Amino acid sequence: MPTLPARPYRKMAFVLCMLLGLLMLGWQAFAQTDQSQTNQNSALLMNIEGAIGPATKDYFERGLRQANDENHAVVIVQLDTPGGLVETTRDMISEMLNADIPVVMYVSPSGARAASAGTYLLYGSHVAAMAPATHLGSATPVQMGGGGLPGMDPSDEPPSDSDTNEESSGDDATQDEAVSDGETGAGDEVRRGENAMERKVLEDAVSFIRGLAERHGRNADWAEEAVREAVNLTAPEALEKNVIDVVASDIDDLLAQMDGRSVVMESGERVLETANLEVERFDPDWRTQLLSVITNPNVAYFLMLIGFYGIIFELSSPGSLFPGTIGIISLLLALFAFQVLPINYAGLALILVGIALMVGEALIPSFGVLGVGGIAAFVFGSVMLMDAEYLAVSLPLIGGIAAVAAGFMLWTLVNLMRLRRKPALGGEEEMLEAQAVALEDFERKGHVRLHGERWNAVTQAPVVEGQRLKVIRFEGLTVQVSPVPLTEK
Repeated sequence: MPTLPARPYRKMAFVLCMLLGLLMLGWQAFAQTDQSQTNQNSALLMNIEGAIGPATKDYFERGLRQANDENHAVVIVQLDTPGGLVETTRDMISEMLNADIPVVMYVSPSGARAASAGTYLLYGSHVAAMAPATHLGSATPVQMGGGGLPGMDPSDEPPSDSDTNEESSGDDATQDEAVSDGETGAGDEVRRGENAMERKVLEDAVSFIRGLAERHGRNADWAEEAVREAVNLTAPEALEKNVIDVVASDIDDLLAQMDGRSVVMESGERVLETANLEVERFDPDWRTQLLSVITNPNVAYFLMLIGFYGIIFELSSPGSLFPGTIGIISLLLALFAFQVLPINYAGLALILVGIALMVGEALIPSFGVLGVGGIAAFVFGSVMLMDAEYLAVSLPLIGGIAAVAAGFMLWTLVNLMRLRRKPALGGEEEMLEAQAVALEDFERKGHVRLHGERWNAVTQAPVVEGQRLKVIRFEGLTVQVSPVPLTEK
């Protein structure tokens, strides 16, 4: 019975897959539209815990975009931080000030703190709230890694004059956090920095936090004191001094107290309607956790060392490929962790490196080193770009492309191993086990025809003319042969 060709079935399967994909996209769009209509009476709750770094900024920006897309009434950020990077904090505050949805910074739970960068975030929020038994302050910027204060101009030459003496504050490799000395009195001289660089950074921080305080009608004098003298306040003291707006025991209490409050938005004043809002959580996902691991100071340090040594080993021994591939990926990740490259540029660079390595795998026999490295770099870079505002890439697309690249590489390796198992088609390897024909009778030495050529032959057993022989070994231009058993003829 004749069978139909397989090509029409393949076309039909392709069309069905395309239709299924379009239906899934349409359903997703409908679900998002329906969700945006139902989220008008809800609040999006985020959770920031630990040092403020690039991963925190990425998580915060994604939360604001989701709140805007889903039309939430307000964004609440549950905050507990010892401090963080200056530039990252400024970027987060800038996003917050220009957001279309009010952002509430809520220092919670009890025992939490909003030190250093957390104080700036509180002052920059539309509503600043704290839970009982929490505190804020210690907002003096300190040096990072012993190389000077963050944000300084390296071209400045610091003079050796000193305005005040202050207890040294501890610093962290990833945090520009300030530690209060706890001994500032009313009669102490105002701290203005020990040299030109420190004064510049200190005055810039003072102006920044005073501007935030004046925008939202909060205590600007205490904000300046928190920067200059690293003082702290508890939640009741902060409310009494007009540093925060609300002291709330939990989220429901916070929503009830905010209801009817007027806040200053970029477009003007807005009255909050937060009573009985439903709370939808937006917790840090695997992407944020992955970026947090990369930006961990210990991990970032080792990535930098691996990157440098990998490139050095590759240059000292060209063609090894493995150290160079690992080195360039590790170095790009370290540059992102140290904020030398923003997340978008780091992701784009990793994608380009990944594509280059995968192309190199097709051109250079590296036995999978370039291919695996290229896929890893491509996935890392795509994850970094996955939720960028103008470079949004879906996770299924990333996985699909990575799977196709891995499948192609696996197909190449399988075919390579299959080729290695095939018998040789030329050279001495192909001549071994080949069959020859005796051109004469001989007992020890004689001549045979091998691949149409006349060869000198040596044998351990007598042969007769026309007998089929098998090549065992080569000795220069002489082949050692033996009679072919009858079962192999």
